[in-house]
Amino acid sequence: MKKYISVFRIRFINSLQYRAAAFGEILKSFAWAFMEILAYTALYRTAGNAFPMEFSQTVSYVWMQQILFLMYSVVFGDEEIYMAIGSGSIAYELVRPMGLYGRWFSQSAANRVAFMSVNSLPVLFIAALLPKPYRMVLPQNLMQLLLFLISAVLALGVVVAFAMLMYVSLFYIVSQRGIKIIVTAITTFLSGGVIPLPFFPDQVLTVVKVLPFAAMQNMPLQIFCGKLTGMDAMQGVFFQLFWLAALVLTGQLFMRASLKKVVVQGG
Repeated sequence: MKKYISVFRIRFINSLQYRAAAFGEILKSFAWAFMEILAYTALYRTAGNAFPMEFSQTVSYVWMQQILFLMYSVVFGDEEIYMAIGSGSIAYELVRPMGLYGRWFSQSAANRVAFMSVNSLPVLFIAALLPKPYRMVLPQNLMQLLLFLISAVLALGVVVAFAMLMYVSLFYIVSQRGIKIIVTAITTFLSGGVIPLPFFPDQVLTVVKVLPFAAMQNMPLQIFCGKLTGMDAMQGVFFQLFWLAALVLTGQLFMRASLKKVVVQGG
Protein backbone atom coordinates (compact mmCIF):
# COMPACT_ATOMS: atom_id res chain seq x y z
CA MET A 1 0.00 0.00 0.00
CA LYS A 2 2.87 2.40 0.81
CA LYS A 3 4.25 2.23 -2.74
CA TYR A 4 0.84 3.04 -4.23
CA ILE A 5 0.53 6.04 -1.92
CA SER A 6 3.95 7.18 -3.17
CA VAL A 7 2.76 6.88 -6.77
CA PHE A 8 -0.32 8.94 -5.89
CA ARG A 9 1.81 11.65 -4.23
CA ILE A 10 4.30 11.87 -7.12
CA ARG A 11 1.57 12.07 -9.77
CA PHE A 12 -0.36 14.63 -7.72
CA ILE A 13 2.65 16.96 -7.43
CA ASN A 14 3.51 16.52 -11.11
CA SER A 15 -0.02 17.36 -12.25
CA LEU A 16 -0.06 20.60 -10.24
CA GLN A 17 2.42 22.10 -12.72
CA TYR A 18 -0.17 22.68 -15.44
CA ARG A 19 -1.27 26.17 -14.35
CA ALA A 20 -2.37 27.40 -17.79
CA ALA A 21 -4.71 24.45 -18.23
CA ALA A 22 -6.06 25.04 -14.73
CA PHE A 23 -6.79 28.70 -15.50
CA GLY A 24 -8.72 27.67 -18.60
CA GLU A 25 -10.74 25.17 -16.58
CA ILE A 26 -11.63 27.85 -14.02
CA LEU A 27 -13.00 30.14 -16.72
CA LYS A 28 -14.89 27.26 -18.31
CA SER A 29 -16.40 26.25 -14.96
CA PHE A 30 -17.76 29.75 -14.37
CA ALA A 31 -19.15 30.01 -17.90
CA TRP A 32 -20.92 26.64 -17.82
CA ALA A 33 -22.25 27.14 -14.30
CA PHE A 34 -23.76 30.54 -15.11
CA MET A 35 -25.33 29.24 -18.33
CA GLU A 36 -26.87 26.26 -16.55
CA ILE A 37 -28.14 28.35 -13.64
CA LEU A 38 -29.71 30.91 -15.98
CA ALA A 39 -31.42 28.10 -17.89
CA TYR A 40 -32.76 26.58 -14.66
CA THR A 41 -33.89 30.04 -13.53
CA ALA A 42 -36.12 30.34 -16.58
CA LEU A 43 -37.51 26.83 -16.07
CA TYR A 44 -38.27 27.34 -12.39
CA ARG A 45 -40.02 30.64 -13.09
CA THR A 46 -42.43 28.93 -15.47
CA ALA A 47 -43.12 25.74 -13.50
CA GLY A 48 -41.10 25.71 -10.31
CA ASN A 49 -43.45 23.38 -8.44
CA ALA A 50 -43.04 20.68 -11.08
CA PHE A 51 -39.39 19.98 -10.30
CA PRO A 52 -38.14 17.41 -7.74
CA MET A 53 -35.49 19.74 -6.27
CA GLU A 54 -35.75 23.22 -4.80
CA PHE A 55 -34.10 25.95 -6.87
CA SER A 56 -31.44 26.58 -4.21
CA GLN A 57 -30.60 22.86 -4.24
CA THR A 58 -30.28 22.86 -8.01
CA VAL A 59 -28.00 25.91 -7.93
CA SER A 60 -25.75 24.30 -5.31
CA TYR A 61 -25.74 21.07 -7.36
CA VAL A 62 -24.60 22.93 -10.48
CA TRP A 63 -21.81 24.83 -8.72
CA MET A 64 -20.38 21.79 -6.98
CA GLN A 65 -20.69 19.76 -10.17
CA GLN A 66 -18.48 22.27 -11.97
CA ILE A 67 -16.00 22.29 -9.09
CA LEU A 68 -15.68 18.49 -9.13
CA PHE A 69 -16.14 18.01 -12.89
CA LEU A 70 -12.56 16.96 -13.68
CA MET A 71 -12.37 14.59 -10.74
CA TYR A 72 -15.47 12.70 -11.85
CA SER A 73 -14.72 12.48 -15.58
CA VAL A 74 -14.32 8.78 -16.41
CA VAL A 75 -12.48 9.58 -19.65
CA PHE A 76 -9.72 11.79 -18.34
CA GLY A 77 -6.28 12.90 -19.50
CA ASP A 78 -4.42 9.72 -18.49
CA GLU A 79 -2.33 9.91 -21.64
CA GLU A 80 0.52 7.86 -20.20
CA ILE A 81 -1.80 4.91 -19.73
CA TYR A 82 -3.27 5.25 -23.21
CA MET A 83 0.20 5.51 -24.75
CA ALA A 84 1.52 2.56 -22.75
CA ILE A 85 -1.22 0.38 -24.20
CA GLY A 86 -1.06 1.75 -27.73
CA SER A 87 2.73 1.89 -28.12
CA GLY A 88 3.60 -1.36 -26.38
CA SER A 89 5.58 0.30 -23.58
CA ILE A 90 3.32 -1.57 -21.18
CA ALA A 91 6.07 -4.19 -21.32
CA TYR A 92 8.16 -1.88 -19.10
CA GLU A 93 5.22 -1.39 -16.75
CA LEU A 94 4.96 -5.13 -16.21
CA VAL A 95 8.51 -5.45 -14.87
CA ARG A 96 8.03 -2.79 -12.19
CA PRO A 97 7.96 -4.17 -8.62
CA MET A 98 4.28 -3.34 -8.08
CA GLY A 99 0.93 -4.48 -9.39
CA LEU A 100 -0.15 -2.82 -12.62
CA TYR A 101 -3.76 -2.38 -11.47
CA GLY A 102 -2.78 -0.61 -8.25
CA ARG A 103 -0.22 1.58 -10.02
CA TRP A 104 -2.64 2.74 -12.71
CA PHE A 105 -5.42 3.21 -10.16
CA SER A 106 -3.22 5.44 -7.96
CA GLN A 107 -1.89 7.37 -10.96
CA SER A 108 -5.34 7.99 -12.41
CA ALA A 109 -6.81 9.07 -9.06
CA ALA A 110 -3.90 11.45 -8.39
CA ASN A 111 -4.25 13.14 -11.78
CA ARG A 112 -7.94 13.80 -11.17
CA VAL A 113 -7.48 15.13 -7.63
CA ALA A 114 -4.61 17.41 -8.66
CA PHE A 115 -6.45 19.08 -11.52
CA MET A 116 -9.59 19.43 -9.40
CA SER A 117 -7.64 20.97 -6.51
CA VAL A 118 -6.19 23.76 -8.64
CA ASN A 119 -9.57 24.46 -10.22
CA SER A 120 -11.84 24.20 -7.19
CA LEU A 121 -10.78 26.87 -4.71
CA PRO A 122 -11.45 30.01 -6.83
CA VAL A 123 -14.82 28.67 -8.00
CA LEU A 124 -15.79 27.55 -4.50
CA PHE A 125 -14.87 30.92 -2.97
CA ILE A 126 -16.72 33.05 -5.51
CA ALA A 127 -19.78 30.75 -5.74
CA ALA A 128 -20.24 30.95 -1.97
CA LEU A 129 -20.16 34.78 -2.01
CA LEU A 130 -22.62 35.40 -4.84
CA PRO A 131 -25.99 37.00 -3.98
CA LYS A 132 -29.08 34.87 -3.66
CA PRO A 133 -30.51 32.98 -5.50
CA TYR A 134 -27.29 32.29 -7.42
CA ARG A 135 -25.18 31.51 -4.36
CA MET A 136 -23.93 28.02 -3.60
CA VAL A 137 -25.36 26.96 -0.23
CA LEU A 138 -23.06 24.85 1.95
CA PRO A 139 -24.33 21.80 3.91
CA GLN A 140 -26.42 22.87 6.88
CA ASN A 141 -24.70 20.75 9.55
CA LEU A 142 -21.45 18.95 10.27
CA MET A 143 -22.90 15.47 9.72
CA GLN A 144 -24.16 16.40 6.26
CA LEU A 145 -20.74 17.83 5.39
CA LEU A 146 -19.00 14.68 6.66
CA LEU A 147 -21.29 12.43 4.61
CA PHE A 148 -20.59 14.58 1.56
CA LEU A 149 -16.81 14.27 2.00
CA ILE A 150 -17.02 10.49 2.46
CA SER A 151 -19.29 10.19 -0.55
CA ALA A 152 -16.98 12.39 -2.64
CA VAL A 153 -14.00 10.10 -1.95
CA LEU A 154 -16.03 6.97 -2.69
CA ALA A 155 -17.34 8.52 -5.91
CA LEU A 156 -13.75 9.13 -7.02
CA GLY A 157 -12.98 5.48 -6.32
CA VAL A 158 -15.98 4.32 -8.36
CA VAL A 159 -15.03 6.61 -11.27
CA VAL A 160 -11.42 5.39 -11.34
CA ALA A 161 -12.47 1.74 -10.94
CA PHE A 162 -14.84 2.12 -13.91
CA ALA A 163 -12.08 3.85 -15.89
CA MET A 164 -9.79 0.90 -15.14
CA LEU A 165 -12.28 -1.41 -16.87
CA MET A 166 -12.07 0.85 -19.92
CA TYR A 167 -8.26 0.83 -19.85
CA VAL A 168 -8.10 -2.96 -19.74
CA SER A 169 -10.62 -3.24 -22.58
CA LEU A 170 -8.19 -1.23 -24.74
CA PHE A 171 -5.96 -4.33 -24.82
CA TYR A 172 -8.48 -5.89 -27.20
CA ILE A 173 -9.10 -3.05 -29.67
CA VAL A 174 -6.95 -1.11 -32.12
CA SER A 175 -8.50 2.37 -31.92
CA GLN A 176 -9.19 4.04 -28.57
CA ARG A 177 -11.35 6.85 -29.91
CA GLY A 178 -14.64 4.96 -30.25
CA ILE A 179 -14.76 3.55 -26.75
CA LYS A 180 -13.75 6.92 -25.26
CA ILE A 181 -16.68 8.64 -26.99
CA ILE A 182 -19.16 5.96 -25.92
CA VAL A 183 -17.96 5.84 -22.31
CA THR A 184 -17.95 9.65 -22.02
CA ALA A 185 -21.53 9.96 -23.29
CA ILE A 186 -22.95 7.14 -21.16
CA THR A 187 -21.19 7.92 -17.89
CA THR A 188 -21.73 11.68 -18.07
CA PHE A 189 -25.46 11.41 -18.74
CA LEU A 190 -26.29 8.52 -16.39
CA SER A 191 -24.25 9.91 -13.49
CA GLY A 192 -26.10 13.23 -13.43
CA GLY A 193 -23.55 15.20 -15.40
CA VAL A 194 -26.10 16.68 -17.81
CA ILE A 195 -29.16 16.96 -15.56
CA PRO A 196 -29.54 15.72 -11.96
CA LEU A 197 -30.89 12.18 -11.76
CA PRO A 198 -34.00 13.25 -9.77
CA PHE A 199 -35.12 15.07 -12.95
CA PHE A 200 -35.27 11.76 -14.86
CA PRO A 201 -38.70 10.18 -15.51
CA ASP A 202 -39.67 7.77 -12.74
CA GLN A 203 -39.53 4.71 -15.00
CA VAL A 204 -36.00 5.56 -16.15
CA LEU A 205 -34.83 6.60 -12.68
CA THR A 206 -35.92 3.24 -11.23
CA VAL A 207 -33.33 1.53 -13.43
CA VAL A 208 -30.59 4.18 -13.42
CA LYS A 209 -30.44 4.59 -9.64
CA VAL A 210 -29.23 0.98 -9.13
CA LEU A 211 -26.45 1.20 -11.77
CA PRO A 212 -22.84 2.06 -10.88
CA PHE A 213 -23.21 5.45 -12.60
CA ALA A 214 -25.50 6.58 -9.77
CA ALA A 215 -22.60 5.96 -7.36
CA MET A 216 -20.41 8.48 -9.20
CA GLN A 217 -20.91 12.25 -9.05
CA ASN A 218 -24.66 11.88 -8.52
CA MET A 219 -24.36 10.72 -4.91
CA PRO A 220 -22.03 13.36 -3.40
CA LEU A 221 -23.79 16.14 -5.32
CA GLN A 222 -27.22 15.14 -4.01
CA ILE A 223 -25.84 14.94 -0.48
CA PHE A 224 -24.11 18.31 -0.81
CA CYS A 225 -27.18 20.17 -2.06
CA GLY A 226 -29.42 18.61 0.61
CA LYS A 227 -31.54 16.41 -1.63
CA LEU A 228 -30.31 13.36 0.30
CA THR A 229 -30.06 13.69 4.07
CA GLY A 230 -29.90 11.47 7.14
CA MET A 231 -30.52 7.77 6.53
CA ASP A 232 -31.01 8.32 2.80
CA ALA A 233 -27.52 9.79 2.56
CA MET A 234 -26.04 6.95 4.61
CA GLN A 235 -27.73 4.38 2.39
CA GLY A 236 -26.22 6.19 -0.58
CA VAL A 237 -22.74 5.86 0.94
CA PHE A 238 -23.22 2.10 1.44
CA PHE A 239 -24.47 1.88 -2.14
CA GLN A 240 -21.19 3.47 -3.26
CA LEU A 241 -19.15 1.07 -1.13
CA PHE A 242 -20.87 -1.87 -2.81
CA TRP A 243 -20.15 -0.65 -6.33
CA LEU A 244 -16.58 0.34 -5.49
CA ALA A 245 -15.82 -3.15 -4.20
CA ALA A 246 -17.60 -4.80 -7.13
CA LEU A 247 -15.83 -2.72 -9.78
CA VAL A 248 -12.37 -3.07 -8.23
CA LEU A 249 -12.74 -6.85 -7.93
CA THR A 250 -14.05 -7.12 -11.49
CA GLY A 251 -11.26 -4.89 -12.79
CA GLN A 252 -8.53 -6.89 -11.07
CA LEU A 253 -9.87 -10.18 -12.43
CA PHE A 254 -10.28 -8.67 -15.91
CA MET A 255 -6.72 -7.30 -15.90
CA ARG A 256 -5.27 -10.56 -14.60
CA ALA A 257 -6.96 -12.52 -17.37
CA SER A 258 -5.96 -9.96 -20.02
CA LEU A 259 -2.29 -9.84 -19.04
CA LYS A 260 -2.03 -13.59 -19.56
CA LYS A 261 -2.90 -13.05 -23.22
CA VAL A 262 -1.39 -9.65 -23.99
CA VAL A 263 1.12 -9.58 -26.86
CA VAL A 264 3.45 -6.63 -27.46
CA GLN A 265 3.77 -6.03 -31.21
CA GLY A 266 7.05 -4.96 -32.75
CA GLY A 267 10.58 -6.17 -33.36
